[in-house]
Amino acid sequence: MITRQSIANQLLNYLNHRISLAELVDWAENLIMEGDADEAYAKIIMQSLGRIAAADVKEFGLLWEDCESIMQALGFTIKVDADKAA
Repeated sequence: MITRQSIANQLLNYLNHRISLAELVDWAENLIMEGDADEAYAKIIMQSLGRIAAADVKEFGLLWEDCESIMQALGFTIKVDADKAA
């Protein structure tokens, strides 16, 4: 089942460079086809997945503001930490 938490986790994986944009988009597209979203949040889940799935189209992309907006719609906030480079 697709949950708000699973989308947030995958988006954070992308923002932390653990997965590529292509991997994030593929993941979102596959989940849209499954369509097994938590009923209580189905609309926001599918809207969020749709926005992520469109990120590989040049006209849409995925900006920081988009990620922040998706996370907020899902009920999360993003914090940024910086580590000194080695």
